[in-house]
Amino acid sequence: MAARSLVLSFDGQEFTVRMEKIDREKLYGNIEVEAFDEDGNQASLRALDSDGKTLIDTGGASLATLDEAGNSIDRKNLIPVNSEGEELAPVPSSFSAPNLLYEASVDEYLSHTIKSVYLLTPPEGSDFGILDDGLSGDAIYKFNFSYRGGLEYDTAFLIKNDNTVFMIVGSNSSLQFVRLNQPSVLEPIEEQEISGEEIEFDLF
Repeated sequence: MAARSLVLSFDGQEFTVRMEKIDREKLYGNIEVEAFDEDGNQASLRALDSDGKTLIDTGGASLATLDEAGNSIDRKNLIPVNSEGEELAPVPSSFSAPNLLYEASVDEYLSHTIKSVYLLTPPEGSDFGILDDGLSGDAIYKFNFSYRGGLEYDTAFLIKNDNTVFMIVGSNSSLQFVRLNQPSVLEPIEEQEISGEEIEFDLF
């Protein structure tokens, strides 16, 4: 995938950076597993239908959105709402306008679940300017990020390691921490009696 350009605003100045996604294949490589039957024919993956008999080939199933009456609905006609039933306004893509950077803390960064990592580079023949100095040391900056636009933003963090700048995108994981020796509360589980007839001993 070709690198895309993103505009960042820092200390009153705007910087164009190119972002290239770093995926696991680039870091660790990948392995493909192929299966063959006893005659040397390559096997293909199929899904078993709920009737327990029908095999569904790739592309033979799809998802549909239905109303309460069971009628199919076009997703374009759906209106997103929050838990209170209020309509949600869509957010624009972060590539449509400059993105203002805010200082972030280490604790804030660590409280996010990371979705993707990008390598940032300046345009050819240019540099990061004062942004390079701003990211020196242990400084972390953040901004609201949405790749294509949608219902909500993720948080993008800028971190510099030596001379390399990374953009790390994640969502708040809402972690709840407990102190050492602090007991945690578990919800009670209702135990159900199981008769010997319901146990399949073939599984053991």
